[in-house]
Amino acid sequence: MSGDFSDFTFEQSEGTKIKIAIFGVGLIGGSLALCFKGNPGFHVVGHSVNPASIDKYIASGVVDEATTSLADAAADADFLFLCVPVGRLSDYVEELSRLSLKPGCIITDVGSTKASVVRHADKLALQGAVFIGGHPMAGKERSGVEAADVHLFENAYYVLTPTEATPAEALARLEELLHWTRAHIVKTDAVLHDDVVGAISHLPHVIAVALVNQIAGYNEENGLYASLAAGGFRDITRIASSEPVIWRDILLNNRDVLLKLLGDWKEETDKFVDLLERSDGEGIAEQFRAAGEFRNSLPERRKGLIASLFECYVNVPDHPGIVGGIATELGQARINLSNLHIIESREDVPGVLRLSFRNEAALEQAVALLKSLGYDVHF
Repeated sequence: MSGDFSDFTFEQSEGTKIKIAIFGVGLIGGSLALCFKGNPGFHVVGHSVNPASIDKYIASGVVDEATTSLADAAADADFLFLCVPVGRLSDYVEELSRLSLKPGCIITDVGSTKASVVRHADKLALQGAVFIGGHPMAGKERSGVEAADVHLFENAYYVLTPTEATPAEALARLEELLHWTRAHIVKTDAVLHDDVVGAISHLPHVIAVALVNQIAGYNEENGLYASLAAGGFRDITRIASSEPVIWRDILLNNRDVLLKLLGDWKEETDKFVDLLERSDGEGIAEQFRAAGEFRNSLPERRKGLIASLFECYVNVPDHPGIVGGIATELGQARINLSNLHIIESREDVPGVLRLSFRNEAALEQAVALLKSLGYDVHF
């Protein structure tokens, strides 16, 4: 959902505030908290079992109050967001089912697998509460409450997975609340969600990890592999550095879907084995043509599960002070540069700088500025 929601109002009784409890105030939970804190009619409570995390939540200003007590966080809450690892979601739903929750309150989650937690919630008596699965399809390469961003979900897809038993009124209330994230709300079946997300996110992570481990094995025999992989290979496999425990839980939770997808992936790689064995150049070219056609049809720069890179490359002459000069120009234009990497700099080769930015707007401003200054900039 795009647009200006500065005048957005949420129905509430006069003199009362909507209480929103967020369990696990990291990147996703913290970003949700920041979105909701934009409404003075909301009261946002953060929960963690770790007292040090509670102090951090309060110090960062992302919540109005925080507690280590699950019961206190849930008491009288209108909405409860479970922003804990996928492997803990069912445990939290079970714990909440034992509490006296506010009648009609809505429990939702942000996990990247939906079928298992939706099935588990359906089996429990939630004492008047309603569970609706959720998955905001946005992220960053940084994690933790320090990385929370009020704009994280803007123009991203936010998937909800109601069941046939979900009250229409409850679903409408959750959608209304989520308008504050400025995300595009999509409703689908939990099983279909897991099939699609397994293919576009979980499978690529497995492939990246397997590929990196394959090259790491070769590198044990000859260190040239790591030396020459420092550029493009490192970029295209960056998701292999994802948090191991989180991804262990995700893949085990979506095990059946991944097993099927990996079988399909083996068929795709077997196609290339056959094409190479037969030296079928036309067939190889056709594989690249078909892949390019589909990939080029995908939306560019839309927020998704795999965080976009906002980077450009600048060819620069080998002159003293050239790197500092570029950084100074960007700084004077108030363009935030998140990282600068010198990829190549030798006497006989022009320098290549990789400039990284936190968002698309900063990238576009930087490219326009550097081109106006005569620099050769490319993506």
